[in-house]
Amino acid sequence: MCARCREDTKLTRPGLREVETTSPIAATGSIEPDAGASLPLILGVLDDSKAEETVVIDLAGKTTLADAMIVTSGRSNRHVGSIADHVIEMLKERGRKDLRVEGLPHCDWVLIDAGDVIVHVFRPEVRHFYNLEKMWGGDRPGEQRAVS
Repeated sequence: MCARCREDTKLTRPGLREVETTSPIAATGSIEPDAGASLPLILGVLDDSKAEETVVIDLAGKTTLADAMIVTSGRSNRHVGSIADHVIEMLKERGRKDLRVEGLPHCDWVLIDAGDVIVHVFRPEVRHFYNLEKMWGGDRPGEQRAVS
């Protein structure tokens, strides 16, 4: 069993798990307040992890699910899992205890719900199939931006 699968998790809905945190920051309740604070940190981790074709979609006014959605790709299942692990670890270090993660066992598509920001990490073929950028950014293409 891999390290991701050994994490202490709590089922919240079928197929959706909540990642438990035990960092000292989490104990103090110091949580990032909004997407404006989390977004640059997540984008930095994605860049460090060599994530490809990263796109940020502004969700303000479209849904109450989150303020922003990040869609990015990894080259393989292992790369997708590694990218997701790095994002989860950084968020846990920042005191986020409300993380929900789905898709880690297979790593074709990993969803990280950090409350204010939703991160989708795909293998390229899976990303092309679901085409979330078109679904969420299609009616307002000016709000979708690629990140280099």
